[in-house]
Amino acid sequence: PQTITRKNALFAGSDGGGKTWATIATLLQTAKMNGVDPLAWLAQTLQRIAAGWPHRDLDHLLPFNHHAA
Repeated sequence: PQTITRKNALFAGSDGGGKTWATIATLLQTAKMNGVDPLAWLAQTLQRIAAGWPHRDLDHLLPFNHHAA
């Protein structure tokens, strides 16, 4: 298991902010663990969501399903 940003999450501002922080940190760490550039994955994922990516296909956006464009 990976320990990620334990101390940084203390300063998220709220419980909701902490959960959001943990989700994002987990996704970025998952990308790293799968040999995916986290910045490239995040940029591509946000572009696809903004372009109207279908909700039924959200699983395809996860880091371990990333394929460089």
